[in-house]
Amino acid sequence: MIALLDDIAALAKVAAASLDDVAAQATKAGAKAAGVVIDDAAVTPRYVVGFAAARELPIVRRIAVGSLKNKLLFLLPAALALGLFLPGAITPLLMLGGAFLCYEGAEKLWEKLAPHDAALHAAAPEPLDAQALENAKVRGAIQTDFILSAEIMAIALATVPDQGFWMQAIVLSVVAIGITIVVYGAVALIVKADDMGVALALHTAPVSGRPAAPNALDRLLRPLSQALGRGLVKGMPPFLTLLGAVGTAAMLWVGGGILLHGMETLGPIAVPAFAHLVAHAAAGAVPALASSVEWLVHAALAGVFGLGVGAALIPVVAWVVLPIARRLRHGP
Repeated sequence: MIALLDDIAALAKVAAASLDDVAAQATKAGAKAAGVVIDDAAVTPRYVVGFAAARELPIVRRIAVGSLKNKLLFLLPAALALGLFLPGAITPLLMLGGAFLCYEGAEKLWEKLAPHDAALHAAAPEPLDAQALENAKVRGAIQTDFILSAEIMAIALATVPDQGFWMQAIVLSVVAIGITIVVYGAVALIVKADDMGVALALHTAPVSGRPAAPNALDRLLRPLSQALGRGLVKGMPPFLTLLGAVGTAAMLWVGGGILLHGMETLGPIAVPAFAHLVAHAAAGAVPALASSVEWLVHAALAGVFGLGVGAALIPVVAWVVLPIARRLRHGP
């Protein structure tokens, strides 16, 4: 019996160590994908604009379920197969995704500085039926999420290249589920923040919930809760603008960083070597904050490099990739 208990204790220790390893690897992979996660959270709220408040959370839930299906049913098997049969293709595909992130970030900046020609970016007419419109919005959001989720899964896979098949499968599954919960939980809070603000601003009994007979605590806290509500209502538009700006910057930083890291592996190494040299020199100038300064300077250089790559890709996408895609979709 003592020997059996000792074996059980040993197995429990192994299991705990494995769980710790999974958590550490998943956290590392999730941190690497932070830029894409921020952009995902920044992009999604616009898909519920124009709908009744009662439909906002159901729409977010539908998009979240579609995102989870994207990750677990399609992208996870594809990533595992890639790591098992074509591990050498991970870095080139990751760089391709990084170039896409750079293009998306630069294109967003270009849209702010010079709004696109309507004829070049004309969208299909939106359906008039409310349910059809909601379905179209959800479908578009899930398609956009597929691209961002593919980047997240590729980054996560590149973070655990030397782990075994099952460890990769568990880590990618944890990343997929965890990031989906974080992103769409945050999106749900964002899209309902203005409604919560209105409710707080109008509610006269924040503690008891009885407006007809407020108690002393209600009267004491009412100015605070109403001020908080008004602050939420007024603060959400600039917050969403800030979130979009942070998401764009994160895309350029992550995309540029992916390209620089890939160039270190596949060449040419002059550009990433220069970035490391400048970051190291900047760190040497501030010894007390060396590691932080080095990270910040390297991230800034990666963002600038990503912006340059994205700007170069804008005309290529507009005049080569999009016409080819339209021909393939609609025929000559």
